[in-house]
Amino acid sequence: MSDVLNSAGLREARAFAPASVANVAVGFDLLGYAVAGVGDTVTVRRIDAPEVRIVAIRGAVVELPREAANNTAGAALIALREALALPFGFEIEIDKGIPLSSGMGGSAASCVAALVAANALLDVPLSREQLYLYSLDGEAVASGSRHGDNLGPMFLGGLVLSTLERLVPVPVPSTWHSLLVHPDALLETRRARAALQGAYELKEFVAQSTNLALVLAGCHAGNADLVRAGLADVLIEPRRAPLIVGFDAAKQAALDAGAMGASISGAGPSIFAWFQTRESADAAAQGVQAAFAAAGFASQAWVTPLNSPGATLLQG
Repeated sequence: MSDVLNSAGLREARAFAPASVANVAVGFDLLGYAVAGVGDTVTVRRIDAPEVRIVAIRGAVVELPREAANNTAGAALIALREALALPFGFEIEIDKGIPLSSGMGGSAASCVAALVAANALLDVPLSREQLYLYSLDGEAVASGSRHGDNLGPMFLGGLVLSTLERLVPVPVPSTWHSLLVHPDALLETRRARAALQGAYELKEFVAQSTNLALVLAGCHAGNADLVRAGLADVLIEPRRAPLIVGFDAAKQAALDAGAMGASISGAGPSIFAWFQTRESADAAAQGVQAAFAAAGFASQAWVTPLNSPGATLLQG
């Protein structure tokens, strides 16, 4: 899929990239899906100077890097410029809409939105799959590693299996919905990844592989029983859950409400849960939020289809 370039000398473009749920319990650094209703907006201008510069960042509660090489959006456009040997540069303005350190893909969203907007300014636009390769450079700035579980679904929408080389959309029934709850707390991605250091047993990898296979098979077949049997994280969640106050009670509230499964969204502290209908997801939100409230945290909740759309170019 490529974005359509207006070849009449377009000098500025604006794009929106949604939040995402990464890992999806069983697909660490591989599996993720888009979340409608919240995201980042990035404006990109084509400039004569052969450089990338960030001129504004709005909506962030903490100061984010303005040096392009140290910012996810800037690093991605630097990678794009260098790979294509572009004779021109880009100027970037970022409007943050995703809470920072929330496990909702905030750093990835700025990166993806910047690439989608910049793509509209190219003489020959690239496909979303090609843009994805440059977004990995941006994501590495934020997390310290190249992984695409946030990026893939932001580009394509829906549930996506993202390797370092390709994006594989995973079909899900249109009636299946996600509940995403973000407590008013921060958990820095690098700290969450540091919690994963240490030894793992072979039986844990076998169990996680089994669960991933069950979830993917269940999605392809539209079989909720298979997903329910597999949507459980035996590798990552046990090591990260202690970092999230109120997580155990929030997860149990989702399961008690009939979720097919629930776990940490990305690096946390947000929690996600899958439901077979929107009505059941809506009904579960109050209990999950109440669990975080009991732990001392206000929270926000979003209920969206699992096949929510990816990044879009904006008009005006």
